[in-house]
Amino acid sequence: MTSAHHKHRPKITLRRILSSLGPGLITGAADDDPSGIATYSIVGAQLGNSMLWTSLLTWPLMAATQMMCARIGMVTGRGLAFGLKKKFPRWLVVVAALALLVANTINIGADLAGMADAVEMLSGTSSHFWVVLFATGISWATVQLRYAQIANTLKWLAVFLFSYVLCALVVKPNWHAIMKSVLLPSLPRTSDEWQMLVALLGTTISPYLFFWQTSQEVEEEKASGRRTRRARRNATPDEILNRKLDVGIGTFFSNMVMFFIMVTTAATLHRHGILHIETSREAAEALRPIAGDGATILYTMGIIGVGLLAIPTLSGSAAYAIAEVFGWRRQGLDEKAHKARAFYAVVLLATAAALGLDFSDVNPVRALYWTAVINGVLAPVLLFGILAVAMDRHIMAGQPSSNLGRTMVAITAVIMSSAAVAMFVV
Repeated sequence: MTSAHHKHRPKITLRRILSSLGPGLITGAADDDPSGIATYSIVGAQLGNSMLWTSLLTWPLMAATQMMCARIGMVTGRGLAFGLKKKFPRWLVVVAALALLVANTINIGADLAGMADAVEMLSGTSSHFWVVLFATGISWATVQLRYAQIANTLKWLAVFLFSYVLCALVVKPNWHAIMKSVLLPSLPRTSDEWQMLVALLGTTISPYLFFWQTSQEVEEEKASGRRTRRARRNATPDEILNRKLDVGIGTFFSNMVMFFIMVTTAATLHRHGILHIETSREAAEALRPIAGDGATILYTMGIIGVGLLAIPTLSGSAAYAIAEVFGWRRQGLDEKAHKARAFYAVVLLATAAALGLDFSDVNPVRALYWTAVINGVLAPVLLFGILAVAMDRHIMAGQPSSNLGRTMVAITAVIMSSAAVAMFVV
């Protein structure tokens, strides 16, 4: 018995880890979109190192949440909204999906503006030109390319996030003070500080990532030849382990980048009294006299790269949610445009509406920041819904989430709820 058990124990090798990287890595990288970069930059500039400890807190919470969403997709063979419809009134899920669409559209608009401002600073060409070019190019690629091509491209775009690690090394921060802030955390004391904590949680554990992670699992199975729902039901222990490795690495990567962005702005902007930044361009330009051209270029290149990664994720997750809610038979990035017209119409309309926002008087960084705050308030509601789906043995085809996973997600929901309440009552 012992030898048989040992024989079938899965081995974790470097080759296995590298081959497992996919949806979890993409989701983790997409989490550090221009919205996240703006939020982390604002927090670092205003509060210095005092919130660095949150990067340690959010890693296991984010990993547990994304793994639960991944498991729902792998086991049910359907998206997250389908599972939510089984547990809650349809009208409530429709409202949630539409709210996601609105929030993602605002986020796309702010992301496009942040990217365009970054390129304008580097090239001198008007940001209006770049924002149209980015919106058109990303929309074309999302509609024309199939899921496997999009997924491979997004994985390579994740490399851009290393620019923030290099940026932090360039500015030469005080590592002793940093480690003290990480190991001896201090809780927020004012309403503004609680608001920033909610924003950090909201931009790290974001509702659109829940829907995207689940739907990516379905797309992965379709790409492997499992075209019917019956063929996609259930997941083997090896498949579950591979996704745990993938999600663990992706979420670690995401939180590491969050840490280094706050380190960079705390060591430069906060240290020199630049506490308030109003645009992503302002943040990048403020770095130049303090940290030099190298840090500024790294910061702006990061915004451009992760924007290219995050915008298809934002529009795609909204389209998946709407498609599942209304039961569209043809849906997904693996479908051709003429066979999934409604699905791609949501993708294009969200991007077009976002483009319209960029020609209005909306401050992109503040819009991104407040979107993160709103997500921080809405995410706990969705987390309790996800938990209800993951615990249902019928929906989960006899493979519900583990007790540890349920506990971690429940803790995540309670922490995010408590932080949101504290923001209003402190």
